Amino acid sequence: MYRTHNNGQLRIDDVNQKVKLCGWVQKSRDLGGMTFIDLRDRYGITQLAFNETLDKNLSVKARKLNREWVIEVEGIVKERSSKNLKIDTGEIEIEVEKFTVLNESKTPPFTIEDETDGGEELRMKYRFLDLRRNPLQENLALRSEMSIEIRNFFHQNNFLEIETPYLIKSTPEGARDFVVPSRMNKQQFYALPQSPQTFKQLLMVSGYDRYFQIVKCFRDEDLRSDRQPEFTQIDCEMAFVNQQEVLETFEGLIKFLFKKILKTDFPKPFPVIAYSDAIEKYGSDKPDIRFEMELSYLENLAKGKGFKVFDEAESIVAISVPGGAEYSRKKLDELTDWVKRPQIGARGLVYVKYNEDQTFKSSIDKFYDVSNLKEWAKKCGASPGDLLLILSGKKSDVQSQMNELRLLMGSRLGLRDPKVFKPVWVVDFPLLEKDEISNSFHAMHHPFTSPKTSDLAFLETNPENVRANAYDLAINGVEVGGGSIRIHDRKIQEKMFEILGFSKEEAEAQFGFLMSAFEYGAPPHGGIAFGFDRLCALFGGKDNIREFIAFPKNNQGRDVMIEAPSEIDQTQLDELEISLPKLKG
Repeated sequence: MYRTHNNGQLRIDDVNQKVKLCGWVQKSRDLGGMTFIDLRDRYGITQLAFNETLDKNLSVKARKLNREWVIEVEGIVKERSSKNLKIDTGEIEIEVEKFTVLNESKTPPFTIEDETDGGEELRMKYRFLDLRRNPLQENLALRSEMSIEIRNFFHQNNFLEIETPYLIKSTPEGARDFVVPSRMNKQQFYALPQSPQTFKQLLMVSGYDRYFQIVKCFRDEDLRSDRQPEFTQIDCEMAFVNQQEVLETFEGLIKFLFKKILKTDFPKPFPVIAYSDAIEKYGSDKPDIRFEMELSYLENLAKGKGFKVFDEAESIVAISVPGGAEYSRKKLDELTDWVKRPQIGARGLVYVKYNEDQTFKSSIDKFYDVSNLKEWAKKCGASPGDLLLILSGKKSDVQSQMNELRLLMGSRLGLRDPKVFKPVWVVDFPLLEKDEISNSFHAMHHPFTSPKTSDLAFLETNPENVRANAYDLAINGVEVGGGSIRIHDRKIQEKMFEILGFSKEEAEAQFGFLMSAFEYGAPPHGGIAFGFDRLCALFGGKDNIREFIAFPKNNQGRDVMIEAPSEIDQTQLDELEISLPKLKG
């Protein structure tokens, strides 16, 4: 037996017990006649004491121990004379009688502490060392706890956990597929699933009316803090349900997780907002409703005064920033530069200060008098001391830009407390998006989303006016889940593919198996998929999902620890009958 206890286990009641511990050397302190070593494992830290008066040779050997060496020790639990009540084991120490070095360690490339000196790329290269740090161990423990509680909820609600395949057919669902060549089927390829969408629908056709799966999904898309090329989702589907039943069931899941993991109750139903209202009020289909600062529209008040920027704009959108009138010119110039960045894309920023003495100061005083600015302030619900920030241009662009500015100001004012959670369901999305350049339609969610029954007639005449029987759940401005009631009628599915530009032959080649299944008694069904990584980050109070994934990829989609992706041997390429062109340069 290497150890009788772990390093977070022993307490004052264990004094005088003989124990064996194992772990990594966290730090060493040489105080002359006494040497103290902090021994660490994932459960905690225990202090080891080497007393030179009891065993000089042992103390000399102990002084040679370095950080991250793996050791095994035997000794007696003693009460510490200088207690550390910040840690669970801080009242005791181990009076070491003997120890064994199980493995030495090179000097780590960064300090393995809660607050490390290693940059993200370096830590990802040595992820096996980064994972020793307490914050990451807490993150992965949280992830593990959440997966257990998710399964508990579904088990209690009569869902079956069913696995679906990873090697599937390449189908157009939005993002690019990752493809896998087949050795046994020459010059043919599998695709890795972007989601198990068609399979969970087939399970509903097969009579498994409550399905779930915590499943890996793969999308070859540009990355950011809440995206990875391989990610995990909680995939769910139900048969014989309408939208309200789906929302109630999976709102139950989220409430269950908040109660179990964070001890947080939501006694009331989550608010529900239509997509069009979310865009109008917040400029986003995943609004952060922890704070107000809603969008106001000034076209009727601001046009026709000779200010060309406003006069030529489709839309003029403002937000009122509480207490913002004290902003200096320098801060306002910084905000202007921020909104003009390519990521935001605004042409400029207009401000109006509503001072505490009820005077006004704006960047466009030349065109608007005090009475005009008072009307704007009233429209925006501003009070003395507030600041109006105004953008103008194409309505959809300005709404998106103002959403980003609203979130920035919410963060700067401390209104986006990560310990406060405000969920909201967003419903009634458009079924289709129109590409103005190609004059073609794309599915806003995916091509299997059912239209609202009341809008079915518009599929033939005005497809752009059809609302989807779809829903997203946003928490604190993060989309954590999305789903829909699905199409279960072959004729409607064929019509959907037609609108999306598929020929009958293309639709049959890509999705004939699904449409065929609809001809064998397909029940009404719907479901949702939650981003498990995003939920973990939300519950853990972080923005970056990489902190909750054991071995993530960087922003270029690379695993810099194992150096993947990488070239493969020519023998493998020959066996697959794949030839690669030479790279230019």
